[in-house]
Amino acid sequence: MYAWRPNDSRFVFHTYCLSCLFFLPHGVHLFCFHYVLTDLLQLQGKEKFLSILHRYMEIHGTVYYETQRPPEVPGFVKNHGLLPQQELQQLLKKAKLFIGFGFPYEGPAPLEAIANGCIFLQPKFKPSHSSLNHEFFRGKPTSRQVSSQHPYAEQYIGRPHVITVDFNNSQEFDAAILEIMRTKVEPFLPYEYTCEGMLERVHAYIQNQEFCSPEALFPSANASKNWLGRPPGPFVHFPNSSSLVWAPNISAPSSWPPLSALQLLASLEGQSCVDACQSTGLICEPAFYRFINIMEAFSGLKMQCESMETEMNHIYPAFSVERGECALQKDPLLFSCAGANAKYRRLCPCRDYRKGQVALCRDC
Repeated sequence: MYAWRPNDSRFVFHTYCLSCLFFLPHGVHLFCFHYVLTDLLQLQGKEKFLSILHRYMEIHGTVYYETQRPPEVPGFVKNHGLLPQQELQQLLKKAKLFIGFGFPYEGPAPLEAIANGCIFLQPKFKPSHSSLNHEFFRGKPTSRQVSSQHPYAEQYIGRPHVITVDFNNSQEFDAAILEIMRTKVEPFLPYEYTCEGMLERVHAYIQNQEFCSPEALFPSANASKNWLGRPPGPFVHFPNSSSLVWAPNISAPSSWPPLSALQLLASLEGQSCVDACQSTGLICEPAFYRFINIMEAFSGLKMQCESMETEMNHIYPAFSVERGECALQKDPLLFSCAGANAKYRRLCPCRDYRKGQVALCRDC
């Protein structure tokens, strides 16, 4: 939750928010929660969506203000002011809809609403928000692309609890509201957000990771022939797939997650490793980059390297189709699943995961 600090251009955490409570006929409640910046900037341009909602239901809000009603709040919204957390929780328990208008990214409020039995309706970003096209990310040291307000909820929860639509398409938005009105859901809390799930995850982190010594880089081909074996190195093809896995007859160096979970694949040109792994039902695992940052990974994926370079670039290791050039990562601190380049196919270290416990692979 953000607000402007007086006489300062920096953000600070502050409970400055807008919530909208929608009442359907017959006492069925819909609730939306929406964080705003100073002057309620997030409401600007949203009158169209609120008007669509108002066609079906009465709208109530809990918009914070000190002296008078904010002019950005439409007249058909009955505002109750800022409510204590306990009363807000009670509204969520009675509610059906929790709607996001695009900010903040990946906040806890949608998860809290889903856990209280709400359906979360959020915008899909076309194109995805990043430092290249959105002011919030501009200047930040990240090349991550955010596909919706809450990508976790979109990918790992999904329908019927989470509906992600293009808010610029009024017909799609209207259809989503009608779908929500017809849909009944029970409160849902992903296992990884339960106390048991959290303790399982922390236990796995502590028991399996080495914190007392630096992580050694994987040896190069010239340094250790025994580690790499014969071409295509330590990798073999995954059955009925173009991806590679660690060869069972090659001793696996110490790693967590274990290398048995690794699936190495090449992205499309202009595709990030996040998207490449997701397209095959996997997630990108940065801890595996040190094992695939070798030239044998290129030959295993049938990439013909006319030349090889080692540079500092967050999209490396990667292959330039146009030049036939393979590039390895020089700085391990730059290993990143995010980022893409239209001229390169990236090498992507993917892994499987447990449903409801994304942080852990199936063999972890």
